[in-house]
Amino acid sequence: MTLWHLGSLHPYEQLLVLVLAFGPFVVLGIVVWLRMRSER
Repeated sequence: MTLWHLGSLHPYEQLLVLVLAFGPFVVLGIVVWLRMRSER
């Protein structure tokens, strides 16, 4: 089955892709930083 390309993404779709791709890593980094800070 061939996937069809629907054109470029709208700005809000680009933002959604970035949030879904990098959001969990940002949240994880904040949680680790807060936990390490609280243990000092």
